[in-house]
Amino acid sequence: MALFAVFQTTFLLALLSLRTYESEVLSEPLPLTPESLKVSVNSTCQCLHLQWTVHSLAYHQELKMVFQIQISRFKTSNVIWVENYSTTVKRNQVLHWSWESELPLECAAHFIRMRSMVDDARIPKPGFWSNWSSWEEADAQNMLGHDPLFVFPKDKLVEEGSNVTICYVSRIHQDNISCYLEGVQIYGEQLDRSVSAFELKNVSFIREKGTNVFCKVDQGGVLGGIVLFVSKVLEEPKDFSCETQDLKTLTCTWDPGSDTGLTKQPSQSYTLFESFSGKKTLCKHRNWCDWQVAQDSQETFNFTLLAENYLRKRSVSILFNLTQRVHPMTPYNLLPKNVGATKATMTWKVHSIGNNSTLLCQLELLAEGKVIQQSNVSIKVNGEYLLSELEPDTEYVARVRCAYTNHFWKWSELISQKFNTAEAAPSEAPDVWRNLKLVSGHPTVSLFWKPLSKVHANGKILFYNVIVENLDKPSRFEVLSIPAPASSTELTLDQCSYQIHVTAHNSVGPSPASVIVVSGDPGNEEVEKGRVNGTEDGFSVSWKPQSGDATGYVVEWCDGPQDLPCVLQWKNLGPNTTSTVIRSGAFRPGVRYNFRIYGISTRRMAHLLEKKAGYLEELAPSDNPQVVMSKLTSRSFTLSWKDYSTESQPGFIQGYHVYLKPKAGEQCHPAFEKTVLPEDSVCCKYTIDNPEQKTFVVENLQPESVYEFIVTPYTSVGEGPLDAFTKVTTLDEYSHTLIHIILPMIFCILIVMIICYLKSQWRILI
Repeated sequence: MALFAVFQTTFLLALLSLRTYESEVLSEPLPLTPESLKVSVNSTCQCLHLQWTVHSLAYHQELKMVFQIQISRFKTSNVIWVENYSTTVKRNQVLHWSWESELPLECAAHFIRMRSMVDDARIPKPGFWSNWSSWEEADAQNMLGHDPLFVFPKDKLVEEGSNVTICYVSRIHQDNISCYLEGVQIYGEQLDRSVSAFELKNVSFIREKGTNVFCKVDQGGVLGGIVLFVSKVLEEPKDFSCETQDLKTLTCTWDPGSDTGLTKQPSQSYTLFESFSGKKTLCKHRNWCDWQVAQDSQETFNFTLLAENYLRKRSVSILFNLTQRVHPMTPYNLLPKNVGATKATMTWKVHSIGNNSTLLCQLELLAEGKVIQQSNVSIKVNGEYLLSELEPDTEYVARVRCAYTNHFWKWSELISQKFNTAEAAPSEAPDVWRNLKLVSGHPTVSLFWKPLSKVHANGKILFYNVIVENLDKPSRFEVLSIPAPASSTELTLDQCSYQIHVTAHNSVGPSPASVIVVSGDPGNEEVEKGRVNGTEDGFSVSWKPQSGDATGYVVEWCDGPQDLPCVLQWKNLGPNTTSTVIRSGAFRPGVRYNFRIYGISTRRMAHLLEKKAGYLEELAPSDNPQVVMSKLTSRSFTLSWKDYSTESQPGFIQGYHVYLKPKAGEQCHPAFEKTVLPEDSVCCKYTIDNPEQKTFVVENLQPESVYEFIVTPYTSVGEGPLDAFTKVTTLDEYSHTLIHIILPMIFCILIVMIICYLKSQWRILI
């Protein structure tokens, strides 16, 4: 017991002595100069690494201290950096600090020193700086070889958009050294006799193998250079999302952006970290990664995706519930069965998600690339749906996609299948028309029909049946089978009336019959003629309504000009219609089109009602009539152009202009108007406003005078060309009188000469 009391007393005295010593130290701090300062150079990162200790601290003492560090370049007086570094210091603790240089360290010697100051709150007195340590030199040039020219930094790796300082060290002390960036000369600052530096601002990515920088002596061929590796900036992953197809594996995807990989640096890496489980995985791909769902029924996940390369890191996070991110696999075995003309049953299968889950499947039916039906079906494994109201002989595409019913996230990928419905008999009668004419004195019917549309053909039309029935002799009829795709035939008839039936046939059967009645007499009915005006939409044709027995109307026309073979076209219209618009891609401006309107009686016979003519767009005449001049006198002459046809002109001829060029100084006759021609010559013009008038007498002329004339037709948009005038010279005013005197005298002289000749011959005979 006494021994324990002695030991306790000794321990308390020692502890009291230690606290007294610490109190003295804290109340009166000593200057603590840094010691054992060492500096090393790391060329890879262009860094200076410092380490030092503070030996003057008491045993087990900890103080907060500030170290002021100075860095000089080339010489100690050239201070380029001053920084205060604060830390807690223990006795004999080795302290570290690093500094990265913008200027490559190989291009200049650096000098480093430091001093310290106690900055501890337990010391009431203000601190003061210790003495500076001695300067320590770091000269990376000592490690260079004996080459005459060096360029630094070697294999520098920076991001696009960074600023980079390069420099060269010359051992030949010449000032005629030029430096180039990708072949373009750059200019910098000379730091001393053998060192120059160049600042490259906002460097750009050029190629994966790096950017070339070299320097050379202008004379002597000495060359040095580096490769500057410029990486694209690592982008934050975009569109980060995770989903599952089977509740067992999560697939996370993202858009990685630009690849930052270089020859010197691999592409960025991606790590997936889940915070609830604390697990992580290094992704093998740049834009997706799989994550196995544990069997501990974890449903909520908090993922962080970390993108990392040599220069920087970026990350994005998402939080979600597993059952709300189900993206089912694509359905399979989509097949049609029991395919008819108007119905078909589609069947398919789906991949099970587990837990007896239900999927909502969407079935779409497409025709000609457009969705025409859409239906939703809830299934577990097998799907089936009846498609109805289909068109016969039609190609369809059925496609299916499915989604998780409990929590809709995304549709699965589509699976599609083509199928064709079966044929059915044609559902509509062919559209039939006829043209009656006499060929060698025999009535001939040209029969035309239009091909049925795909909707009404219900299959491939194989042939057309034409049944010709003699109405005057009911026992006589004729059947013609015309293979498709023919759309016309000719029938030679007699003077009887005939009923013609036309049906279209496919592999299933015939269409309803189209019936038309014709008479052997083509007839030449005189009907009202009119004009129609064309617009951008076509020709608007109208007619007078007929009596109540009309079952419909037909408008007939030819698509081509009149001088070409007629491509007969027609349009069937209902009984209550008295107008229609005729459209055709074959219509052209300046071409006259003739329309015939027929009424269809209850007996299916056609009667011509009206004729119309019109132009889609009228044009000015392109040529003038051939004019014949006759009855020339000293005061007049007659012009005629009776062979000029107005039917083939590019517009309705409204009349004619007669142009007459008088002799100099002569005034225009009052019936003419004075006009100026395009070539600025003065002319007299007379307007004939009757297109049927094709003769004109030019009067009140001067004898023995030269005139020029031309006749041009005109339409509503212009007249014919004023190019070739014809010259004519009027006769002498007295020539007509002289002819009346001289001709009888000559005639009398000839009679006397003939009589004398006959008398002389008679005497010789006697």
